Formats: sequence, structure tokens, C-alpha cells
Amino acid sequence: MDKALKRTNSQVAKQPGIYVVSIKDSPWVEAGKPGIYQKIVREDELKGLFLGYIAFDPMVTSGLHQHQATAISYFIDGGLTDYQGSARPGEAGINLKGATHDAIAYSRSVLVSRMEGPAIYPPSDEPLHRLHAGARYSAITNDNPEALPDLNIDVDSVLGQPTACGHISRRMVFDYAPIGGKQRFSQLQCLPGAQSTTFVASDSIEFWIRGGALMVNDLLASAGDFVIIEPGTSVRLKTEFGALCLAWADGPAPWEHGKEMPDLFGF
Repeated sequence: MDKALKRTNSQVAKQPGIYVVSIKDSPWVEAGKPGIYQKIVREDELKGLFLGYIAFDPMVTSGLHQHQATAISYFIDGGLTDYQGSARPGEAGINLKGATHDAIAYSRSVLVSRMEGPAIYPPSDEPLHRLHAGARYSAITNDNPEALPDLNIDVDSVLGQPTACGHISRRMVFDYAPIGGKQRFSQLQCLPGAQSTTFVASDSIEFWIRGGALMVNDLLASAGDFVIIEPGTSVRLKTEFGALCLAWADGPAPWEHGKEMPDLFGF
């Protein structure tokens, strides 16, 4: 995982299997197109993987592109508009494989994004920019024009559910099962004094701390920070004064004690 992390102008605290990445104070880097900027936590150009912040200046467009895998963005400020409509702060915008659109920001917009594969742009869109990791030129055909490109979900309006850990609740934002995946995207809300039982990551888990502060084992992650947990890592969460975080779990996280209880991420 070390090689995937962007260390320039970022602070990385780590323990075996866990990284806390703070890029709040890092400068924005232009993404190869005027008016689009990034703060990168990790990326893989070959696979088209990305985790980090993206920002748009007013009246800047993404350019027509087609997603080749799922991409999820949480809108912090501003918003993006395509032919379906607008995504607003507090919403998670989900683009499934095949989603084809061009989006414009009418005001300064900031989002946190996780991309799970590349996007393709028409050869006429030059120069090719880095809004999407691993972007490349190709002819675009929209094979399912009746399917709208965005699934926009107001995260805080999703019904909260209790978990096996007292004072930690979960809002299941997106379950990949209907599209053949095993991942879960959720929001965890930890009340002051909350502490989880130790669990084991069967696959990668990534957090973005939306508010408050969370101890991940002995590492502190504050609002705006990212946490990357590698497969096979034993993890416990606790917070003194409360925490709110978005969580991408690429697989189940069974409890270390072996009891058959639903995990924190809805598996």
C-alpha cells in the first residue's frame, strides 16, 4: 500500500496494516485541465483507482466521459449538474459502470471521491486530463441510454440502524450486491465514548472522517482525514467525543472473537 499512497505534501501516520492520511493542508494540484484540482491520497493509473479530494472552479465541465467501473463521490460543497439534474452537498453521487455524461460546476465545488476503475473520453477531447485516474481515449457508445448516469443519495436521510457495538450506528448508503459486487458503502456514526469490538478486515476498508475524531487502534484520524486498512488487519475503533465517517468496505469484517454477529459494515 505504501507505493500507492501520495506522500507529497501529505502527512501519513501508520501502524502495520493501517494508514491515516491527512491532506487538509496540502495544496490543490491541477488535474491537467484548468479549473479542476485534486488532493490525492492514493491512485493507480494502470487500474484507474483513486481516493482523495476533487474540486471544480465555477463554470468548468468535466468533459464527456464514460465510467468503466463504479465511482462514488460525496459532495462537500457546491455541486455538479448533468443532463439528469444536480447533485448537492450532503449527497453521495454513484456512477455505475457504463454511466455516460458531462458534468458542470456552476459554483466552486468540492467532493471526496473513490473511483474503482478508469473512464474513457472521446478522442476529440484534448488534452486528456487526470480527473479520472487511468483515463484514456476511446470511441464512446451509450448502450443503455434509458439508464440515468447518477444515483444521488442524501446520506443523512438514509435510515440509521444499530450495530453490534453500542453507540455506533450505520446508514447503509449503497450495497453492491444488486450489481454483482460484494462491497458496502456506508456511514458510521459514533457517539461520544463509543468503542467497537475488535474486528478483522477480510479485504480493504477505507474511511473518510466527515466530522469529529476517531481512534483506529492507536492512530488518531480527525475530520477531513482518510484511513486505509489493509486485508488481514485486526482493528478496533473508539472515540472520546464522537465521530462521523464514510466507509468503503470491500469485504466482510468478522469479529475477532468469532461470534456470529453482523459486522459494522452491513455484511
